[in-house]
Amino acid sequence: MILPGAKIGILGGGQLGRMLILAGRPLGYHFHVLCPDQNSTAGSIADSFIRANYDDVNALMRFANSVDCITFEFENIPSETLSLLSNQKPIYPNANVLHVCQHRQREKDFLKAEKFPCAPFEYASDANSLIHAIKKIGYPCVIKTAAFGYDGKGQIKIESSMDISDPQGIWNQLGSPERVVIEEWIIHKGEYSVVCARNAEGLMSTFPVAENVHINHILHSSNVPAPIKDSISDEANRLAKQIAERLDVVGLIAIEFFLNQEDRLIINEMAPRPHNSGHYTMDACITSQFQQHIRAITGLPFGETSIHTPCVMLNILGDLWKKSEPNWAKLLSDPSVQLHLYDKGEARKGRKMGHFNVLNKNLLKAKERAKILFLELKGQ
Repeated sequence: MILPGAKIGILGGGQLGRMLILAGRPLGYHFHVLCPDQNSTAGSIADSFIRANYDDVNALMRFANSVDCITFEFENIPSETLSLLSNQKPIYPNANVLHVCQHRQREKDFLKAEKFPCAPFEYASDANSLIHAIKKIGYPCVIKTAAFGYDGKGQIKIESSMDISDPQGIWNQLGSPERVVIEEWIIHKGEYSVVCARNAEGLMSTFPVAENVHINHILHSSNVPAPIKDSISDEANRLAKQIAERLDVVGLIAIEFFLNQEDRLIINEMAPRPHNSGHYTMDACITSQFQQHIRAITGLPFGETSIHTPCVMLNILGDLWKKSEPNWAKLLSDPSVQLHLYDKGEARKGRKMGHFNVLNKNLLKAKERAKILFLELKGQ
C-alpha cells in the first residue's frame, strides 16, 4: 500500500493527468509530471514538472527517483520507456498493458486469442496487401492505422470497391504507416463503454455503463445510466472485468463497445487509463473514475461507484470559441450544471478544452436540457 503523503509520478501532461491530480490531492498525495509539452495543463498544477521527451534517459531517471510509483494518462508513450522505468519504481498499469492497448494489431490479437467478441479483422503493411485484406473482409469496412490513432485520426471508411481504385493514394492518406488494421464495419444500435478498476490484489469495481454519442469520430456526449437492458449492462461489466483480469491491470481500463443488431456486444477499443466517457463520474457518482484510479494504484480500498443522479456529459471543443470566449456565466446560470475547464491555452478546432455535466433525476430531462445548453453555448 502506498499511503497518503507519497509522491505519484504521471507520464503525460494532458487533461486526464490534471484531473488525476485534482482527485488525488484531497487524499494527501503529491504529484510529479513528465511530458515534452512546456504548456502542460497537468504540469502547471503538479508539485513538480519535468519537461522532457519520453526517451530522455537522464530525465526519466530523475523522474523515477522523485516518486514512489508511476502511472500514465495517455497511450502514446514508448513501451520501452515503461520497461526502463519499471526497473526503478512500480508502474501501474504495467508495461505489458500499455504494449497491448497502444497498438491496434496487438489489441486485436489479444482479443481474438482470449476469445473476446470483436469485429472480424485483417492486417496490411502496404498498398498491395491493403487491397487483399479489404476484399477478404468485405464492404463496408474501416481501415485504422495500428498506432497513434485517437478521436477518429488515422481512419478511413471503405464503402465499396469504388473507394479503393487508388490504393496507393489511400496508403499515402493514412500517412504511409508501418501497419494498418482492416475491420468489418459494424452496423450498430449504439455505442457504450465501461470503466473498470482493478487493484494489485485482483479486486475489481466497475462504473455504470455509459451510452456514447460521437460527432466526426470525437465523443460528443455520454448518457448515464445507459438505456439498455440489465442483461446487456451485466454482460458489459462482465467482459470489462475479464479483460482487466487477463491483462493483470492495476488501475483503470475503459472498454468501448458496439451493440449490434442482434443485441450482442462487440468490443471496439480499450484504454488503460481514465476515459473521456467516464467524466460523468466526477459529479454523478460517489467516487470519480480519477479518485478510483488513485485508490487502485496505491492499494487503498475502492470507493462506491453507484450513480446518485442521472447525468449527461458533453465535451467542449475548441470549435466553440469562434470569435470570443464562450458564455460560461450563462451556462452556469443553470444550477444543475457542473463545468470543468482544462486550462489548455489555445482553443483549436477539435481540441478538447473541457466538459460539462448536466444532472437531473430524470435522464430524458437531463438530455433535453443538455441539448439546449449546448446550442446556447454555440450561440445558436
